[in-house]
Amino acid sequence: MRDINDISNCTNATLRKANRLIGQAFDNQLQPSGLKATQFTLLATLDKMGSTPISKLAEVMVMDRTTLSRNLKPLVNKGLISILGEQDQRIRQVLLTKEGQGVFEQAKPHWQAIQNKMVERIGQERWGQFLEDLDLAIEVMKSS
Repeated sequence: MRDINDISNCTNATLRKANRLIGQAFDNQLQPSGLKATQFTLLATLDKMGSTPISKLAEVMVMDRTTLSRNLKPLVNKGLISILGEQDQRIRQVLLTKEGQGVFEQAKPHWQAIQNKMVERIGQERWGQFLEDLDLAIEVMKSS
């Protein structure tokens, strides 16, 4: 059992290390699509949710609105998403454009390849448990 008082077992540091390595692997795999992993995730979320208020998207992505807006800007500039109702900051809607849908569909096989590789290396059962553990950690931190 790991010692919780040993700084080398810091939850935050370990998550950040894993995030950097996994993020680099997903970024590398998605490179032919012209998307970063974070951009792909935003497009995938919008594909699933449809037109959504920016505040709801920020909540789902667990991002503050400023960070989300900074991440959306390059996607707007590429014409992959639209933000409607920009005059009223409270009701701005974010939606995937037709071009964005096309780029997302072209990127999905690249994402699927690295996703499959990750699951194969960890094992289906352990991967599922890993995601459940991360979901629990997210819920715990949201409620604190």
